Amino acid sequence: MVPTASTSDLHDTSVITLTCIMLTYISNTDHYNLVLSRVASVRRSLWIGTADIKDLYVRVGEGTLPFLAVLAQLVRKGVEVRLIHAKEPGPAFREDFDKYPSLASGLERVLCPRVHFKMLVFDGSAVYFGSANLTDEPELVQQAMQQFDKVWMGLHCAKCLRRKYCGDPIA
Repeated sequence: MVPTASTSDLHDTSVITLTCIMLTYISNTDHYNLVLSRVASVRRSLWIGTADIKDLYVRVGEGTLPFLAVLAQLVRKGVEVRLIHAKEPGPAFREDFDKYPSLASGLERVLCPRVHFKMLVFDGSAVYFGSANLTDEPELVQQAMQQFDKVWMGLHCAKCLRRKYCGDPIA
């Protein structure tokens, strides 16, 4: 890969063009199967960036575990875990956070209201990112449009496990 970059101080943007790149469109349960499942295998560092950190539960074996429990395990193993987010999390997250004392001392955390990106960097060798991407790759455009359309039409509403939290169901 040979990246070329141009930056503009005026707009705080970078455009990087790669001659060879591998992208995978990730949606629905693949966020858990392909992304969050990878968190537990991190050995050196995990960087997390998000506008809104939530009280998230992840699959572990046949059950679920708070994402914060996974982060606490990493911190206890000496993994550098950094979190940057735009606003204070909700009460459920804060309540869960207090259950893991290792996070209070070992999690590096900063607030920045400018953050809107969604990113996980695994050991500095792989990255999951969202929010600020632009592509004209037809296959990725098609997959994105399919996901958008399914949500727009409410195709998942009937089986949604978060429906009780939805103030205005689509369908």
